[in-house]
Amino acid sequence: MCWTLIPCRSKTIPRTIWMTCTQVMMIITYLLFASAIDGTLFAATALLGICYGVQFSIMIPTVSELFGLKHFGLFYNFMSLGNPLGAFLFSGLLAGYVYDNEAAKQQVPNLLSSSSISCLGPNCFRLTFLVLAGACGLGSILSIILTMRIRPVYEMLYAGGSFRLPQTSNH
Repeated sequence: MCWTLIPCRSKTIPRTIWMTCTQVMMIITYLLFASAIDGTLFAATALLGICYGVQFSIMIPTVSELFGLKHFGLFYNFMSLGNPLGAFLFSGLLAGYVYDNEAAKQQVPNLLSSSSISCLGPNCFRLTFLVLAGACGLGSILSIILTMRIRPVYEMLYAGGSFRLPQTSNH
């Protein structure tokens, strides 16, 4: 018997499945960015923002369920470190390197402005978006593996319909 007003389910979908779904949606989004199809920029940007929001909102309860709350502060700081580290690696290093190489390929001798070079067109960041799609593909595979490995944990947590309240026959 459940102690909540919401009906209890005997089967629940693990949060890691939702993480996998958002990773797959992010792959599609990055491929849309890489393809540079007209009219997809705003929709792909909105979809990417939703996926990031779902990822960050799912990570925190997933970590607390899997590892407990004893060292949660340490785990939360590691989760918080992922965003700036990824931004540095993918935006700072990879995107900058790809952009500079594409700009150098497009550079034509210009007598008026020889100090700045720029890149025009979808090729400037196409490789970056393809690498990001590949990273999301790897994340999807790892999330599926995690889901299979933690299945016993979720079965134990949700065995009685709710793991937060004790199950008693008294009212």
